[in-house]
Formats: sequence, C-alpha cells, structure tokens
Amino acid sequence: MSTGLENLSSMEYPGRLIILGLTRSGRPAVLYAVTGRSPSSQARKLERDGPGIWTKPTDDEILKTGNPDLLVYPAVLFFPGGVAVSNGRQTGDIAVPPARGESSGEFLSRVLAKWEFEPDAPIFTPRISGCLLAGGGAALHIVRRAEDGAARRSVFELPLEPGRGRMIATYAGPNRNPLPTWDGPPAEVELRGDSAADLAEALYAALAPAKGFSDFRVAAACVVVEDDRFGATAVSIINRHEGKD
Repeated sequence: MSTGLENLSSMEYPGRLIILGLTRSGRPAVLYAVTGRSPSSQARKLERDGPGIWTKPTDDEILKTGNPDLLVYPAVLFFPGGVAVSNGRQTGDIAVPPARGESSGEFLSRVLAKWEFEPDAPIFTPRISGCLLAGGGAALHIVRRAEDGAARRSVFELPLEPGRGRMIATYAGPNRNPLPTWDGPPAEVELRGDSAADLAEALYAALAPAKGFSDFRVAAACVVVEDDRFGATAVSIINRHEGKD
C-alpha cells in the first residue's frame, strides 16, 4: 500500500528526521525517526517517559563509546498548548509557552538563539528542531555550520494541510564520509494515515534499506494531537530491537 513516504527510501542515511503536518483527517502530527551508523548510535531506543519521548540507551557500555550528551536527550516534549521536537537537548528550551502574539517562527528563533550545530567534527551535525502550537502555528528550525565556522540559522513557518507534512533531516541522504548535511528548505511529504500507529509504521517502513544496503534504522515515533487545546495525544513508537510500543 502506498503511504506517501516512499521517497524517504532514497535517503540511505538521513540521520535523524522530523516531520510536522496534519493527518488525513486534519489532526496535528509530529513524526520523528532515528537512524545510526556507529555502534553507539545503534545502542539506543525511543521511550515514552513523562511528558514526552526520550532517546535512551539499550546498552550503557556501548553508548559510552560515543558522546552520551549528543545521543541521549528528550526527542519530543509536550507542554501547555504545544509540542516540541528536536534532535538534541534543545528540546527542553522549546517546551515552554510562546510569548503573546509571537509566531511559531519567531518563537523558535528566540528560544534557540544560544544553540549551535553539534560539536562532532568533522561532520558538525546540524541541530534540527520544530514546534506545533495550539491555534495552528508550526515551524521547523535548523542550525548548520557555515564554511567559515559560524552558525547558519534558518527557520521555516509551515502551512498545515490535511494529509501533508514538511520534513527536515540532519543529513541529505547519501552514506559517505564526511556526511553531507541537510541544505535546503523542508521537503514536502504525504501523510496518508490517521492514527499514530499507522504513521509510525509508514515512517519506519519507508526507511527500510534497499536490497544489499545496511539497515541503519534505530526507531520511529509518531504523536497525534487529539484535541484543539493540545491536552491529549496519541503516541506510537517502533524500536528496531524491541518492536512496537
């Protein structure tokens, strides 16, 4: 069955990715996926914990061979009137109500002003972040490393349409060294499901490797907001080494 996410299969290694959009029936949705090449990146899972979803280790000793500060973090956090998502600890700075009259893009630009790209030379992985706000506001934000070493920031306020989503990832897709980072506006994808479970499964399946290539999938998750005040959410998580949650 076509899911609308098939174009992700051409991205051999996207790193981590965020999709914000609306389900087919018009409910706000956040999709998040983790892929990893190194043993420390693979030794993780997504887990529902309190008001959100965290990346957590499946093997503490293997995880320590990488940088735990960059590998363990709140991927998604729920807060009054919104949902925050990112590929790092900056999620905590997003999970606060915006100022009165502040647009989603202005909000992300303000709360992420102190954050730069990740200190993982020579890749310098971008920090990708997003928010969904009650009332219809949605935005994605990325901090890349410029050629001169400065932080290059881009923010995108998103149109929300039923059955459509916008995606950014840390890497552009090819699996080569050094990894080419995402460079461009969010890509448009289709969201043909209505439930968190259906969309998480579609995302996880879309990231499956082509024949003869390595499977870099770690986990995929989807959050669907079930009421206009953002007080109720449905969550579905698929971990490669554990199955569905």
